[in-house]
Amino acid sequence: MDKVRVCVDAVGGDEPAEVVLAGIEAALEADADLEVLVAGPEEVIAEFCATHERAEVLVAPEIITMEDDPITAVMTRRKSSIVLGCRAVKKGQAGGFFSAGSTGAVTAAGTAYVTPFKASLEGRRTAIRPCLTNALPNRAGGLTVLCDMGANPDVEPLDVVRFAQMGAAYASCVLGIDHPRVGLLSNGTEEHKGSAFTHACFPLMRQFVPGFAGNCEGTDLTSGNFDVVVCDGFAGNIALKSIEGAAKFMMEELKRGLTSSLAGKVSAVLMKPMLRQLKRKLSGDAKGGAVLLGLRGVVMIGHGATSVEAVKNGTLACAQCVREGLVDRVADAMGLDA
Repeated sequence: MDKVRVCVDAVGGDEPAEVVLAGIEAALEADADLEVLVAGPEEVIAEFCATHERAEVLVAPEIITMEDDPITAVMTRRKSSIVLGCRAVKKGQAGGFFSAGSTGAVTAAGTAYVTPFKASLEGRRTAIRPCLTNALPNRAGGLTVLCDMGANPDVEPLDVVRFAQMGAAYASCVLGIDHPRVGLLSNGTEEHKGSAFTHACFPLMRQFVPGFAGNCEGTDLTSGNFDVVVCDGFAGNIALKSIEGAAKFMMEELKRGLTSSLAGKVSAVLMKPMLRQLKRKLSGDAKGGAVLLGLRGVVMIGHGATSVEAVKNGTLACAQCVREGLVDRVADAMGLDA
């Protein structure tokens, strides 16, 4: 593999820095060509970097917490790990940045410091909206890309077109899907279904999105009938949280049923390997995090309640996106210069 350097936020998320550092260590062990720029307070990261050959210190004395107002924090704590991590990507010190910290703060810092692409609109150059994207397991045994997952609650139809173009590039680059099937999230598959907003999006999607396969429903987020499902961030975040809630409910009900009787307990022992595999598939740890598409650098956001496995996979996924040229592929999909 090609050598690549990514920056990781050592103090992002709800877990102690020790969890993040252990995840970085696991990523370094898994990828011999990986270098990590570790961002955080010197007293937290110095010893770790001193004992790991391919880890380098990026001193960031300030911390942005989950409780802070994202935009205010990014504007006032410019020596935080999130801001300095994004600036490292902007300066070319790292090819990508991974953080399990505040989604709002990482989005704000990425937009401010890594900066989004610009496109011509009505005779002037305007910044495109970055799109929060991840892949969900589906019933066909593959993954379905969902975008936008919450970065942009209020958008225009052209924004949705760009989300679709970026999501298709992600599906092709990261998941290896040559000709992604793209669906517009609606309340029915027929062209006449949907809101005034989706009606405005539909003809633009058909005109500008290769692989557009029409409207899709909420069930198609996990059906495997579409490779990419696109919507505004308001609908996308609700859809994502609904899936997460349903998965959690299902696992808790299954556990309750299997432990309520002797026969259930015997069945639980026999089913334990399958249940462990199912839990892993439904968790976000295997994928590592969501990527903020549309920026001039790779920015990935992990779940706040992260784990060693999630940090490891998020770091490796960030490196893969850099190696696969995701930023250039996204620019090409929108007809922009990288």
